Amino acid sequence: MPRYERTYTTQANFILHGGDYNPDQWLDRPDILQADLELMKLSHINTLTVGVFAWSALEPEEGVYRFEWLDKVFDDIYSIGGRVILATPSGARPAWLSKKYPEVLRVNAERVRQLHGGRHNHCFTSSVYREKTQHINRLLAERYGDHPALLMWHVSNEYGGECHCNLCQEAFREWLKKKYNHDLDALNAAWWTSFWSHTYTDWAQIESPSPIGEHTIHGLNLDWKRFVTDQTISFFENEIVPLRELTPHIPITTNFMADTHDLIPFQGLDYSKFAKHLDVISWDAYPAWHNDWESTADLAMKVGFINDLYRSLKQQPFLLMECTPSLVNWHKVNKAKRPGMHFLSSMQMIAHGSDSILYFQWRKSRGSFEKFHGAVVDHDNRTDNRVFQEVTKVGKMLKKMSGIVGTSRPAEVAILYDWENNWALNDVQGFAAETKRYPQTLVQHYRAFWEHDIPVDVITKEHDFSRYRLLIAPMLYLVSEELIARLKEFVANGGTLVMTYISGIVDEHDLAYLTGWHQDLREMFGMEPIETDTLYPNDRNSVHYRGRSYELKDYATVIKVQTATIEGVYEEDFYANTPAVTSNQYGKGQAYYIGGRLEDQFHRDFYQVLMEKLNLRPILFVKHGKGVSVQARQAPECDYVFIMNFTEEKQTVVLEEKVKNLFTDKEIGGEIILDKYEVLVVEKKREIHSNNKSIK
Repeated sequence: MPRYERTYTTQANFILHGGDYNPDQWLDRPDILQADLELMKLSHINTLTVGVFAWSALEPEEGVYRFEWLDKVFDDIYSIGGRVILATPSGARPAWLSKKYPEVLRVNAERVRQLHGGRHNHCFTSSVYREKTQHINRLLAERYGDHPALLMWHVSNEYGGECHCNLCQEAFREWLKKKYNHDLDALNAAWWTSFWSHTYTDWAQIESPSPIGEHTIHGLNLDWKRFVTDQTISFFENEIVPLRELTPHIPITTNFMADTHDLIPFQGLDYSKFAKHLDVISWDAYPAWHNDWESTADLAMKVGFINDLYRSLKQQPFLLMECTPSLVNWHKVNKAKRPGMHFLSSMQMIAHGSDSILYFQWRKSRGSFEKFHGAVVDHDNRTDNRVFQEVTKVGKMLKKMSGIVGTSRPAEVAILYDWENNWALNDVQGFAAETKRYPQTLVQHYRAFWEHDIPVDVITKEHDFSRYRLLIAPMLYLVSEELIARLKEFVANGGTLVMTYISGIVDEHDLAYLTGWHQDLREMFGMEPIETDTLYPNDRNSVHYRGRSYELKDYATVIKVQTATIEGVYEEDFYANTPAVTSNQYGKGQAYYIGGRLEDQFHRDFYQVLMEKLNLRPILFVKHGKGVSVQARQAPECDYVFIMNFTEEKQTVVLEEKVKNLFTDKEIGGEIILDKYEVLVVEKKREIHSNNKSIK
């Protein structure tokens, strides 16, 4: 059943608009700090993130504190009706701390200790750094916990990276002892260390993976990545002890990331584990709009995928913690957003579940690494430039959209994403180094639903599968017996499952299943993968499916059918005319297997069949062409529908029913012309059923 309840992730009943503010860089310029307040009011800013990298301004010497400037910032922001997201400063420590306590400096995989500098370069195991971060956080919570401007805690900044120091080596060994119940034989068996005579006979022999040492044991590599996630979370939990103790009513977040070129989830940490420790998910979105390797619509689709993943982690609205109102300074080419793109990209975030549009940064730094990173306020302080005016437009429109805060995006379709699976796939010595592309493959399956305006949750293996009608699990290479059992239960109870090539091959230790495909998978799918053919980049094959041929590249699975129905066959090579796509009735449900990597048109046609079979429908029927996306958020009383033109041409859309334009409050319907990058946000009243009668 649809789930229309609201979830307020902060105390605010408005969409947050603002972003990173660094007054600590301008303490010698009170005139600029005063001007900031007026500019914030002009641009309809209501929320500022303060203190992200302010440790040296707060504690210039050990035990010497300077909070007066931050007191004034809090009071000034509150005086203009604003709220503060207060950051803890652990993301970049002061130089005095590195000098006095060198153990806080990371050691890299080559076992070289790093010098002071940069950020995200501290040891998460160091007891000194844990003590120092918790202490400064306690002082912040004591001083600002009851300030009426405080809206949320932003803990550290973009956690990532790993440390290989002796402290981390000992912590890793203790982590392994706990995982394997102090049984070294169990560890050796799980890691298959008899290969190349790498058996461990003492826990002290175990080291983290290193290019100058052991890096060929896949079980070791996988467990190290799991440890890095757990140790990062442990550091985070240590940071927030005083925040939970002194301000239990203030929600806590930290900003997640995405790798930018292909726009895939950040791979350094398993966010499915980290999410459980946060009150609110937030992330920093920096897509390379207007690039020369993909269309605007294709990039928008990838943004939608990441949004739906991070929203689905907690099944509630998320926050866009950082974006640029114009450009960044760290892409290979730092191209500015074209007119209209900032508003369009902001609306896409709201459409997919964000309750904020927050920027990095409010004001450009005058010097150093980020002095040319985009900002609301440029070096010249002008308000008549395009960027400031577009930010102001966003702020004005967000005020009209407060009813969207806390609303949901119920979905009947889910795509299964697994960080550990991707780690294992990237590590495997097999298939092809450049074409495994697990996250990108999931986006390929996501495309059909994005183009048909069907809501999708991108979930992880910890989620409840039973709330979905269709579950898609491409390239699920690493799958435990427990997960196989849950998938089997899902199908038996009436669910539809789609799986693909390179799935069900190894268990959670990255050990191959010895009986061929797992018996439960064979029963569920009514077939068995016999062989995987890996193609060179220029190799091509094709699959015949429902009267049409579709191009195949990269991978093809040779299939032995048992009870399955053959839906498509290969057309070339030694497996020509053998099964390529199958379906199988299992219990009350259906299991589909796609044996090869096929072109986008196959996915469009294949999933179109399933959409019709399962009666999957968009929230609002809008007839439109390619490149227009229609996404919705649902409140108990109405639906908010975003109709977005991600193309460089005008697009005609047709609304099949009358709705209210949220920006003009006028009723609209029928044929509408959208300009390049234009967005239409409409409110559709929901029919409410009472006493078996439909009323509006």
